[in-house]
Amino acid sequence: MDISQNETVVNFFTDLGIDLTHTSHSLQVLVAADSRFLRDLKLNVSSVLGSSNMTRKEAYLLALSVAVNQKHEVLMKAFEKLAKNEGTSDAEIAETHACTGVMNVNNAFYRFRHYMAGVEYYESQPAGLRMSVMMNPVLGKEFFELMSIVVSALNGCERCVTSHESSVKQHGATEPRIYDAIRLGAVIKSLCLIF
Repeated sequence: MDISQNETVVNFFTDLGIDLTHTSHSLQVLVAADSRFLRDLKLNVSSVLGSSNMTRKEAYLLALSVAVNQKHEVLMKAFEKLAKNEGTSDAEIAETHACTGVMNVNNAFYRFRHYMAGVEYYESQPAGLRMSVMMNPVLGKEFFELMSIVVSALNGCERCVTSHESSVKQHGATEPRIYDAIRLGAVIKSLCLIF
């Protein structure tokens, strides 16, 4: 079956504003087999983007951070456009890219420190990394921390996840909000793999 003849994919692409000519090998394989996974993925994406624990704008920005983290150009552009339709500024889009970038620095660095726990030299040295974007974010501290925990979870940095989970709670986030943000991150990562 041709991708453009698959109703689930056409609706998916239309909802996300993706050109109907876009394709990927995984998508072709799933469409050819008429895989139920595509319907599940569409339902999961709709569910996480419609969380009652965040606004649409916030959901699209978190989805954008995942697309940036996964280097998925098509979904980056799609989520940027959807976020802008919800009133997101260029500065907020740029900060989403910056937050994802700085979290990748931190995740790699602190994951190394975690692996090398007990080696006094590594533990005692200052990080020596400039991260001014974290000090006064245009997205607000709570949402910046929420985005930070999502990216850190995707990148598997235990220290960063626990640190940002504590910080985002101090800035007013609830556990259901954090949980929904992590669910969103997981689902959009899967979307990046398939699309």
